[in-house]
Amino acid sequence: MSETIQTGNKQMLPGHALEVDTIILTDCLTALKTLPDSCVDLVITSPPYADNRKKTYKGIPINQYVGWFLPISNELKRILKPEGSFVLNIKERTASGERQTYVLELILEMRKQGWLWTEEYIWHKKNCYPGKWPNRFRDAWERCLHFTKQKKFKMFQQAVMVPMGDWAHKRLEKLSDTDRIRDESNSLSGFGKNVSNWLGKKYVYPTNVLHLATECSNRNHSAAFPVSLPAWFIRLFTEQGDVVLDPFIGSGTTALACIELNRHYIGIELMEDYYRLALEAVAKHRGLVAAVRRGNGEHKRASNSDKQMPPRLL
Repeated sequence: MSETIQTGNKQMLPGHALEVDTIILTDCLTALKTLPDSCVDLVITSPPYADNRKKTYKGIPINQYVGWFLPISNELKRILKPEGSFVLNIKERTASGERQTYVLELILEMRKQGWLWTEEYIWHKKNCYPGKWPNRFRDAWERCLHFTKQKKFKMFQQAVMVPMGDWAHKRLEKLSDTDRIRDESNSLSGFGKNVSNWLGKKYVYPTNVLHLATECSNRNHSAAFPVSLPAWFIRLFTEQGDVVLDPFIGSGTTALACIELNRHYIGIELMEDYYRLALEAVAKHRGLVAAVRRGNGEHKRASNSDKQMPPRLL
């Protein structure tokens, strides 16, 4: 957990003050340059997609996207702690009948900046938008690219474990002799399994595919992702009291997840309409979570100011 000293709505880090639990109304790159080195534990964001939603974010041309994002990723690398993570939710768009390659090009250029492309998670959108195209099917997934600054980073896998499911009861009821040893695959792949290792377990580690519905409440934002998406990565890569940054926070989704999970947040938003939406959403959500805490009797263990210290997970 981050070692910090709370003073009002600021926490004191060695050598400087960092304002947290705040959303900044300005250009992303301008705001990032004001933040100190190695001050955040996790960056998670979904930047404007190339040439999409021009009415809201004006859009970045496909052939300029990599050059536009690299100064931002360079600043993110500077302010991210050495053991921190950066999760980038992004998806290539199609143009002239084919998928474009700017996301792949961006990954390669970020590696030149010193980023490690540690993993790629897939967000499967269970309720993707309907549509029909002559050369492809509905777009039901997006990338969540995981970058780190070093090979050793903070990761809490047990925080995202999932129930085993009903299949386990029947499968583990009667084990054969083969089930009790490491049975290698007949395909000679080198893979194998010992089914008996599942005995007594209620939870297992998930895969790198996240099956989550898209945002259905339409919070007056053209591309809001669900709270469950940042919440999953916040659980995986941070501890309570850590600082999470979303440089394109939109209507405030990442901040809402931080409030639920007792993390601090810093958001940046260029569009004033979305900035105001985010402030309203944060105020409402903080009150809701505080009320639930009181109903659960958690207020007895809370700090003196629910407004300054976000409550625990609902």
